Amino acid sequence: IMSKQQAISPGKNFFAGGFGGVCLVFAGHPLDTIKVRIQTMAVPGPGETPLYRGTFDCFKQTLGKEVGIQGLYKGMAAPIIGVTPMFAVCFFGFGLGKKLQQKTPDDVLTYRQLFAAGMLSGVFTTAIMAPGERIKCLLQIQAATGEVKYAGPMDCVKQLYKESGIKGIYRGTALTLMRDVPASGMYFMTYEWLKHLLTPEGKSPNELSVPSVLFAGGMAGIFNWAVAIPADVLKSRFQTAPEGKYPNGFRDVLRELLREEGMASLYKGFTAVMLRAFPANAACFLGFEVAMKFLNWAAPSL
Repeated sequence: IMSKQQAISPGKNFFAGGFGGVCLVFAGHPLDTIKVRIQTMAVPGPGETPLYRGTFDCFKQTLGKEVGIQGLYKGMAAPIIGVTPMFAVCFFGFGLGKKLQQKTPDDVLTYRQLFAAGMLSGVFTTAIMAPGERIKCLLQIQAATGEVKYAGPMDCVKQLYKESGIKGIYRGTALTLMRDVPASGMYFMTYEWLKHLLTPEGKSPNELSVPSVLFAGGMAGIFNWAVAIPADVLKSRFQTAPEGKYPNGFRDVLRELLREEGMASLYKGFTAVMLRAFPANAACFLGFEVAMKFLNWAAPSL
C-alpha cells in the first residue's frame, strides 16, 4: 500500500527551496565562474593560443592567478542573495503547478503534469532571474578582463538603469525564458521520475536514502542543463555584448556563433556545466528534502 502522500504545500516548498538554493551555490559556484569565463573568452587569432585550453586549465589559472580558492568564489554574494529567493520561487512555482493540476490532495500526477508544473516554475524564476543573471555575467567577466566598470551588484543595476532604463536590466529575458522554461520542466520531471525509480517496492519516495536523493538530484541537474546549455551560451553572449551589437536579439547571436565557430560552440562550457550540475543539484535537492522533512515535522498541518 502506498503511504498517503503529504499534501502539497507551495509555502513549505518556498522555504525548503530557498535552503536548497544556498546548498547549490556553495557546491556549484566555483565551476560557474569557470563556465562563464570559458563561454565568453575571446576567439584566438591565427597563431594565438586560446586564453584557456579547457575547463581544468581555466581552473588551474584561476587558482594560480587569483590567490587560490577565493578566486573561484568571486562574486558569490550576488548568487547567494539572488539564488535563495530564486530557488524559493522556483520550488514554490513547482508546488503551485502541481497543486493547480490536482483535483483532490491525493491525486498522483502524471509525468506530463510534472513537466508542466516544472515549466511554470521556470516562468516564475525568470522574472527574478533575468536581471540577476545579467548582472552576474557582467561582474564575472569584468573580473576576468580586468577593467573595473562596476563597483558591485548594486552599482551595476544603477548604471544599467541610467544607460537604458528597466529594459537594460531585463536584457536577455526572452533567452532566459527559452533556457529555463523547458529546462525546468525537465529538471523536476527527471527528479520525480528517478525518485520513483529508486524507491523500493512498497516504500514511499519520501523515505529515500541520502545517496538516492543525491543521485536523483544530480541527474536532474544534468538533464536540466542538457536542455538548457545552447540557450545559455547565447544568453551569456547576448547579455555581455556591448549595446547595439545584436540589433535583432538572439537570432543575430545564433547566426554569428554558427558562422564563426560552428554547431559545437553551442555546447561551450559543457564540461564545466556538467561537472557542476551534478554536485550542485545533488546538494540542492538534498537541502530541499532535509528542509522539507523539518518543516513537515515542525508544522505538519500547514
